[in-house]
Amino acid sequence: MARMLMDPPPIDDKPSIELIFKHGHQDLVQAVAFNSYGDRCATGSVDGKIRVFNRHRDGVWRHCDTWGAHGGEILELQWLPPTIYPNLLASLGIEGRFKIWAEDPSAAPGRRFSSAVRGVSTIFGPTGPISSTIASQRSASGSSTSSGDDKSKPLAAFETRNSRSPYRSFSLKHFEDTRYTYLALASADGRLTVYENEQPENLGDWTQIDEFPVLSARPARGEETAFRVRFDPNAEVCYTALRAGVPMDALGLVVAAMDSVKIYRTRDTVSASLGLTTAVKEFYLAAEVVSGTHRGLVRDVAWAPGNIRGYDIIATACQDGFVRVFSLTTPTPTVNIENEDDDEEDYARYNQENWTTADVLKKHQAPSAKAIKRNKSRLLAEEHKKRERDQGGIGGALAADGGAEGKQQQPASPQISQQGQQPNSPAMSHHSPSASKSGIRAGLDMHTGRSGTSNVEGRRSTSGQPGHIRHVITEISKLDSHRTPVWRVGFDDDGQILGSVGDEGKLMCYRQTPDGTWAKSSELTMLKMRMAAP
Repeated sequence: MARMLMDPPPIDDKPSIELIFKHGHQDLVQAVAFNSYGDRCATGSVDGKIRVFNRHRDGVWRHCDTWGAHGGEILELQWLPPTIYPNLLASLGIEGRFKIWAEDPSAAPGRRFSSAVRGVSTIFGPTGPISSTIASQRSASGSSTSSGDDKSKPLAAFETRNSRSPYRSFSLKHFEDTRYTYLALASADGRLTVYENEQPENLGDWTQIDEFPVLSARPARGEETAFRVRFDPNAEVCYTALRAGVPMDALGLVVAAMDSVKIYRTRDTVSASLGLTTAVKEFYLAAEVVSGTHRGLVRDVAWAPGNIRGYDIIATACQDGFVRVFSLTTPTPTVNIENEDDDEEDYARYNQENWTTADVLKKHQAPSAKAIKRNKSRLLAEEHKKRERDQGGIGGALAADGGAEGKQQQPASPQISQQGQQPNSPAMSHHSPSASKSGIRAGLDMHTGRSGTSNVEGRRSTSGQPGHIRHVITEISKLDSHRTPVWRVGFDDDGQILGSVGDEGKLMCYRQTPDGTWAKSSELTMLKMRMAAP
């Protein structure tokens, strides 16, 4: 009998939600991570164990491997891109150890991630790595030269920890074209460290490229803390940011520390050490959420993929029960360079932030000769300052120290009183702390930024420096669907759907409306109920 037109459509036999009915953990599952293809899932439990599941063609998730990764609660998990061979899984435990696990496809199920043939363990101190050990190679039969306890202990391909303070959050980003991998680690003392790896096959070769504080003061002992760091997931910088002057290979970081949220970008700088200059990436504070916006600890933060919209979107999950969505833009300044009366600083800022004048000038228009001369002199002055800054190592410190001693031998002018002297005058230079140090000590402090007032930290947060591009962060939505503390927030792969999870156990999904704001679109609730046997 033909189906009537008014009959409801037939129900699809395949469920729309695929479930892992029995995850096998003996304790609460704290972390979950999917790979880029969505066919592999890793779960981390409070008991320190990681379980990996694979989705087969029939849509059923089957168990792949289980091992004890950490001695306590697992905070975060992240898969590296599947294009890297072998498959890599990163984890962070409550004890502060960051580990990378490499899969051995030839191993039997249950020993694929925990039977690595070699492992690298590195401990980072205040001045860098202080110890590095390579584990002994295990034979095919599983025998080891160590004791029985070490034999059963899983071996990570790479492991690191901080001797000063335990790590509390991490983020990884891999570039397919350059094969570079970047690792950001946030520690409990409010410092962020970024490492670079040029060959993902060599997991032990990590180079520190930057380290800086994200908090003005270290949290007090016993105070509840919350840290979260996330890289910009987009393969390229937003085109509006490129137009404003952000380098194409610039890195983007959003850091949530306690109740503050900050966005960092990288600029290309030149580092001088012992007469050698190298090109490095230096992070600077691009934007910061206004203090007082979050009335509680920021538990999670997410950077949306899909910046083709012309601006970036960042979402936060706060303890005050709100999910906030922000837009990150890079406005292009509008300065008429034909007007010779324009402020010189505005003109220089326009020249730095715009990558070309063809976007604002017509073909028949051209800057005046006076404007060209002023721009040329400005560029020469900046180049001279940059050259002096690059040469401000040991040689510059010795020269400064010698000049200070020479000025100290000269008697002070009786016509100028001590109160009338300028703080940076030569007569006052011998009273500064940096001048009292030797030339080598002052040069090292100038390079590493360990003096009382770090020049590096000043350049990091001060706008107007070469390469600092102005960013504007604006709150576009404040969602209170949970009405309970929010713990997790995240975007889908296209950046079109925003999901959040709160204390009530509900998954809220939001979509962007035509006016740019975000609104609740759906709600998922998990209910535990007893099924009656047929």
